[in-house]
Amino acid sequence: MQRLYDFLRRHPTGVDSFWAVLFFGVSMLNVVGEPDISRPLKIVAVPVVLALSTALALRRRWTQGAFWLTLGAGLLQLGAGIVAGFWDIAMFVILYTVAASEVPRWVSRTALGWGLAAAPLYFLRYGVDKGANDVDNVLFAVFMIVPFVLAWVLGDSLRTRRAYYAQLVERNQRLEKEREAQSKVAVAAERARIARELHDVVAHNVSVMVVQADGAAYVMDVAPEQAKEALQTISGTGRQALAEMRRLLGVLRTGEPQESEDYVPQPDVEQIEVLVEQVRAAGLTVDFEVEGAPRQLPSGVELTAYRIVQEALTNTRKHGGPDARASVRLVYFDDGLGLLIEDDGRGAAHELYEDGGADGAGHGLIGMRERIGMVGGTLDAGPRPGGGFRISALLPLKKR
Repeated sequence: MQRLYDFLRRHPTGVDSFWAVLFFGVSMLNVVGEPDISRPLKIVAVPVVLALSTALALRRRWTQGAFWLTLGAGLLQLGAGIVAGFWDIAMFVILYTVAASEVPRWVSRTALGWGLAAAPLYFLRYGVDKGANDVDNVLFAVFMIVPFVLAWVLGDSLRTRRAYYAQLVERNQRLEKEREAQSKVAVAAERARIARELHDVVAHNVSVMVVQADGAAYVMDVAPEQAKEALQTISGTGRQALAEMRRLLGVLRTGEPQESEDYVPQPDVEQIEVLVEQVRAAGLTVDFEVEGAPRQLPSGVELTAYRIVQEALTNTRKHGGPDARASVRLVYFDDGLGLLIEDDGRGAAHELYEDGGADGAGHGLIGMRERIGMVGGTLDAGPRPGGGFRISALLPLKKR
């Protein structure tokens, strides 16, 4: 049954043609058997019935043409004096089809106008019942208008529902595309965040490992215990880096953090002191100072603060020179957190902070600015008066 229904939906003209042939046969039987139609008029009625049957067959394929063909057949019937019969049912069907189809609105309104005029024109042409009073005749004429109006209203309602359904489908498709676009943007943003995290993890931890390895190689023969401590620091730093990289790569694969024994929470402000101690152990002299009353901050602000300090100290080790000293200062304000990281080394090359800090890897200060922008803060980075480099950041508690 479903296959038959699908077949009929795919071939509407074939279905209409079948009903048109059946309609033509029944209508011709009515024309032949109609006593009120003279023999000459029966001959004239044949093209009228044929035109109406053709209009029925093509009503969905050629809607406007079917309407004008029906209108012409009706005027011919009216002009020839052929009384109404079964064949005039086609006029209601065509009126309904025109109202329900996506034809220009003026065509639909024209069809409604002719539908409203059909009954009055018929009574003007053939007269009214002589045995009834004028009021009854007028009421009967008005009553005969109702089927035409109902046919048009039903068709127009169907057209409105179809248009509404098409609008819902179009809106749903647009929302699907927007969701896909938003998903792609979210994926790109997440990948960029992971790239920044990987850069921070690798740049910091690997630089510490390199410094410790160089120191261990230098004192291996003269101070074995000191070399052993350096190797232990390298081992611990490497494990920490692997754990963080495993977590980030797990997010990259599945979109969710992986629960495991090596899961590492996101760094926060309290771990900045641990970070400073780690950098000191790697051989860089760092002064650490906290002003104000420490308190719980939004996780995004704490992670941003940690990564900025980490990146700044990493840059100091990379570009500050062998005798560089650094200082880290945290200031708790009522509405935010201030960071000041300075060093007195050689400082980075000018191109490292020019145009947003576009170094060869494409991260560095650019990553800092992106992190600051995500929490609505401000960042000032550049050479320090008297030599060295300075990074000043203000992280608000709420986005601006």
